[in-house]
This record gives sequence, structure tokens and C-alpha cells, in this order.
Amino acid sequence: MTYVFNPAPQVVVPTSDGREFPVRRIYCVGRNYVEHAQEMGFSGREPPFFFLKPADTVVPVAEGQTGAIDYPSLTQNLHHEIELVVAIGKGGRDIAAAAAAGHIWGYAVGLDMTRRDLQGEMKKQGRPWCIGKAFEQSAPIGVLHPIGKTGELKSGAITLKVNGELRQKGDLAQLIWNVAETIEHLSRAWTLQPGDLIYTGTPAGVNAVVKGDVMEGAIDGLGTLRVAVK
Repeated sequence: MTYVFNPAPQVVVPTSDGREFPVRRIYCVGRNYVEHAQEMGFSGREPPFFFLKPADTVVPVAEGQTGAIDYPSLTQNLHHEIELVVAIGKGGRDIAAAAAAGHIWGYAVGLDMTRRDLQGEMKKQGRPWCIGKAFEQSAPIGVLHPIGKTGELKSGAITLKVNGELRQKGDLAQLIWNVAETIEHLSRAWTLQPGDLIYTGTPAGVNAVVKGDVMEGAIDGLGTLRVAVK
């Protein structure tokens, strides 16, 4: 096959067993912790909703390293959102929650960076808010840990510090729609495939970062993700 131009390299995330996980799609769950839903003006267990980011928004960061992202254009209000990321290793459609764990390859710490001002403006106009979520370098992610080592994650502290100051704190047990339920809902709408990543939502405390800030996210059993804003 002769290409018009050389295709982009496959986006990959390092794994704790020394391999690389090829990324296919990135699904994100909106407002999936009660307190975060409340700080965004909503409450209760509303039906889950999803948005996508392109695979090339991923910024993989090796364990013990500090990654870097550029402060994006067009925004004056770049927000951090710390999240548990679920990596799909076995595809499927209409997956029952009880069977969801069998489709999980592993887990990682991730950041869903958000141009909040642009997102808010699009919401006011009733327009899609991809411009607030799906921009370059908006999906930093740490090392993926196989579920065989971590076990199925249903609880555990999730935190984010900026320049050493605690900004976000929660527990995976506080997810409105837990991982298994999220996979069930997602797989009704899309056929999940190996290589898909699911960003599962963020606890309360989202706030702005500026150039020079260093974010440090952690989830029990998954290590730490450190990312600097340039």
C-alpha cells in the first residue's frame, strides 16, 4: 500500500510490566461524582453521559517522571480533573455489569484537562463542547497497571495536588456510576474494542492551573502522575 503521506505513529501508553498499550479511542464520563456534579450545578444520579477525545490527545508519563503539557490556546481558564482510567483489553457490545471486569486490561491515573471557559460558552449556546475537552495534550496518563496485579478497583483514595497543595480528594467508591456500570452503559452505545480507554470522571475541587504549575495526581495502588504546565 502506498500512502499519500506517512501515517502518524500508533499512540501507546507504557505498562507496569514493561510493555506498551496501543490506544484506540478515549471515552470520558461526565459528572460522575456527586460533589463534582453539584459544583457544576447538577445533582443526583442522572443517566450517564459520555464524550470522546482523540487518541492523539494522550500524553503518556512514565512512573517517576514529570510529564509536560503546553498551556493551550484560546483559553484563560484551564482546569485540572483527576480521574481513574480504565483500559479495555477485550472488546464487546451490550456487556453486562457483572461481566465487565473480564473486559478490563488494567488501570491508570489520568488527567482530563479542560478549557473551562470555552466549554462553558458552548454550553450556553447549546453547541457541542469538543473545543473545551478534545484539544491537544488534554489527556495526560500514567503507567497502566494490569488488573491481574491490582485486582478489580472499586474503592481507594483519588487525589490531586497542585504545587504541593491539595485540590481534589475523593474515593473511587463515590463514583455515581461505578466502572462496571459505566462499561455496561458504554457498550450499549458503542462496540468497545481492545485499546479503548475510559476516563471515569473526577471528584470535586476542579480548578485552574497556569504556566509553571505542577500537578500531582494519585490513586491508591496505581502510583503517581506528575505533569507540569509549560
